[in-house]
Amino acid sequence: MRQTEEHLQILIYFGVQRIVVALTKTDLVKSAESAEIDLRAQLAESPFAEAPIVKTSAATGLGLDELRTQLAREFSTLEPQRDLGKPRLFVDRAFSLRGVGTVATGTLSGGKFSRGDSVILQPANLPARIRSLQTHNQQLQEIVPGTRAALNLPDLSIARRSSDRGVGRGDVITLPELGNATSIVDLVLARSPRLPSSAPQLRYGAYAHIHHGSGSVAARVFFKDGRSLGAGRSVLAELRLEAPIVAFLGDRIVVRDASAQHTLAGGIILDADATAKRFRTSAQKRFLEQRAAIALNLPTLIETQLARDHFANTSAFLQKSHFSAAEVSAALRSLAAAGKIFLRDDFAADANWWKNAREIAFAAIDAEHKAYPHQVGLDLARLRHLFAKESGPMFDALVADLSRQGAARVGDAIKRQEHQPALPSQMQMAGANLRRLLANKPFDPPARKELAPDAPSRQALQFLCETGEAIEIAQEVVLAKSAFEKMRDAVVEFIRRRGPATVGELRQSIGSSRRVMVPFLERLDREGVTRRVEDKRILPR
Repeated sequence: MRQTEEHLQILIYFGVQRIVVALTKTDLVKSAESAEIDLRAQLAESPFAEAPIVKTSAATGLGLDELRTQLAREFSTLEPQRDLGKPRLFVDRAFSLRGVGTVATGTLSGGKFSRGDSVILQPANLPARIRSLQTHNQQLQEIVPGTRAALNLPDLSIARRSSDRGVGRGDVITLPELGNATSIVDLVLARSPRLPSSAPQLRYGAYAHIHHGSGSVAARVFFKDGRSLGAGRSVLAELRLEAPIVAFLGDRIVVRDASAQHTLAGGIILDADATAKRFRTSAQKRFLEQRAAIALNLPTLIETQLARDHFANTSAFLQKSHFSAAEVSAALRSLAAAGKIFLRDDFAADANWWKNAREIAFAAIDAEHKAYPHQVGLDLARLRHLFAKESGPMFDALVADLSRQGAARVGDAIKRQEHQPALPSQMQMAGANLRRLLANKPFDPPARKELAPDAPSRQALQFLCETGEAIEIAQEVVLAKSAFEKMRDAVVEFIRRRGPATVGELRQSIGSSRRVMVPFLERLDREGVTRRVEDKRILPR
């Protein structure tokens, strides 16, 4: 029957590897053996060429016990579905019960649900709580992947029309941390070679029905190359959906025509967070080609995504995939150990791209040292400008990595560790004069305008402040670093011996002036060295 052949193609599109075939109504044929031979020939060019065939008849009961036994034998060899910590229950039915409220039924995959869990209904993004769980009329505290279940969701209403905000067939019950639904996915589409020549065409830009989970949504289909998809061929494509779906990387979909009369193709999602703009880029083409050519193994998925995006935050990396967070984390560490990616804390980057970014940064630092040897280093704001298109976490990770690779951060600048700022020859005389003036009266130096009355001395003073040799404690007050430290220690010792002290008492004990002492003590207050109580300074506890 045409419908049976269509169902067979759908099984192939969904990646099913094992089936049991029930050859029905064998009491109505002259030779059941001949019918089985014909059926085996029909299966010959499919993954099910060796599938067990059981001859049955509902009218006579022939083969029904054998069919049950064969099904039990197949199920006994199946591996339980994995718990990825990413539960999705695709709703196939929703109804309301008196005294109970809203009930949604479906099959759970990807993770567990427990009684009392806070969940979210997608794509409407409605929060809810699971009051109770039931499977095959049994109340449970927890359900595992692969379970047919009914969830009591009293916070939700029933969506009787597509415009209603409530739960209905095709919706997905999941966890908030798994992100939102998407309206665009990139995938590889394939058409079965078993299609007859009379089968409808699948053309570029065509409207179609996309079946995913328990839902069906209209979409337009766009190809990366070519204008149509013939039988037995595959193509990279993008689906622009009229309503969003909760899609994961590796999910399988089925494409039917706009009238929902014919199955046209099947697909595997390669990018669950695609965009129409990105689809046209050569980078996305390479990305999709690489993923389409592999069996979607985890290390290659990581490498392809970092090759395209350059870097990523690992806390949400490959979140919409059929791999657990622990599996992703282990694969990231393995790739980093092999030198294929750069990994630090919750940041990962493509190894080659990261090496190039590091070289760009060091080249900028070296150029700054050559052009301005008297300065501490390259201002971080200027370095950030070189990577303006990248995110803040990327820049923070870069600065930290540079510090491990021979650079050092000094305040708001970064330098080579071995770089020692030196005054240019034309400023050395001014620098020597400043050091002499600051040393002559260390605790009561001249005002800034007296220290640096001209441009060379102002530049030299700026150099001393940037290198830490001098400390600016107020707009007009600059101290040598050694003097600052001696004054700080003297204040602490005086208060420790004598108790709370006024500005005047501390000024007299040190031999300074009020012009210097007031801003000096205010700085010690800000740094937590002292604390002001009324008109006296004390030491914090």
